[in-house]
Amino acid sequence: MTAARQKWSAEVTEHSDAMDLEDHIFESDDAKKIAASLKRSAEHSHRRKAEPFQSAMSMLNFYINRAGKNLPATRRRVLERAKDELRVAFGREKED
Repeated sequence: MTAARQKWSAEVTEHSDAMDLEDHIFESDDAKKIAASLKRSAEHSHRRKAEPFQSAMSMLNFYINRAGKNLPATRRRVLERAKDELRVAFGREKED
């Protein structure tokens, strides 16, 4: 894989109208911490175009999708739980 291809998602995150994220937040094992950080970032970001909930959930999905098959099952479970925690943080209903 070329260096440019490996850095594609980092470039999107850094230079697009994506939110400003806490460093290494997706590496946390605490789904509530991930959700709280995404919520905080979404509410304070001047780079987002959508509503805070949509921006936060989109960034979480973006990370999960970019990792694809390389994302270990344990990490995927934490990130999927973070989606539920994000819904709770924004007063939305959890999905079953």
